[in-house]
Amino acid sequence: MSAQLSKTDSEVSSLTPSSPARSSPPRRPVYYVQSPSRDSHDGEKTTNSFHSTPVLSPMDSPPHSHSNSSLGPHSRESSSTRYSASLKPHKQHKTDGSGRKGRKPWKEFDAIEEEGLLDGDIGSHGLSRRCYFLAFIVGFWILFSLFSLILWGASRPQKPTITMKNVIFDQFIVQAGMDFSGVATEMVSMNCTVKLTFRNTATFFGVHVTSTPLDLSFSDLTVATGTISKFYQSRKSQRTVTVMVTGSKIPLYGGGASLSSLNGAPTQPVPLILNFMARSRAYVLGKLVKSKFYKRIECSVVMDPKKMNVPISLKNKCTYQ
Repeated sequence: MSAQLSKTDSEVSSLTPSSPARSSPPRRPVYYVQSPSRDSHDGEKTTNSFHSTPVLSPMDSPPHSHSNSSLGPHSRESSSTRYSASLKPHKQHKTDGSGRKGRKPWKEFDAIEEEGLLDGDIGSHGLSRRCYFLAFIVGFWILFSLFSLILWGASRPQKPTITMKNVIFDQFIVQAGMDFSGVATEMVSMNCTVKLTFRNTATFFGVHVTSTPLDLSFSDLTVATGTISKFYQSRKSQRTVTVMVTGSKIPLYGGGASLSSLNGAPTQPVPLILNFMARSRAYVLGKLVKSKFYKRIECSVVMDPKKMNVPISLKNKCTYQ
């Protein structure tokens, strides 16, 4: 009985080490070793996420991994290092003059050159705008000046015309008297009416008309004066102007010796000279283009005592300058 039990124990003891496949060994814990990263702080997150490598205990190895286990921990470290190095950002290394003499940082040069070209384009574009603006202003003024010159030249031949019609003597009195200084002399008082026609021949502008005083003189002495009121004459139109010419107690001094009178009325015709200057101003293009016309008129008038209050024609008795 004891022999049988001893046999059984020996069989059990002999079978136990020789049959490992029948009973599975206990699983040992797995440890994780994190290798230190050589990367910069910028790639820290990526390196940490890929450097956690499971490492088995020295006494345990995964089944069917004889090749990996034979390499040892150095192979795992080298593979992890190679993998982490592939994830590192590419760093530019400065080369000395002996290594690459002919190579230049063409990318940076192109960027700088492109920026310079852009700046040059902006400057030339602004300059061209200023040139266009100045050219427009100069061209506009040249065209405007040319147009104004054409209008001014076209307006010059269209001069207004003045035609003297007649004169009517209402009164002519010669009497003795004294001047302001008390010198005795012959004095004249007269009153007459002068009629004239003013015509604007222009086709595209009106004129503003004024004149110098109308002077009626005897022996170079002014014996009567009249004025033409300022008026506006539209284009292609005319009007009749009546001017009152009067004089009161005008001293004749030595000129009165040739006058003979009876009861204050002259007994002989008295030669007189009527003269004045008419001024016309045309605003062709507003006040920018103006044309001025001047005409001096001089008429020889004979006052006949027998033709008082009778119109005396001035046709062919006046000169127009």
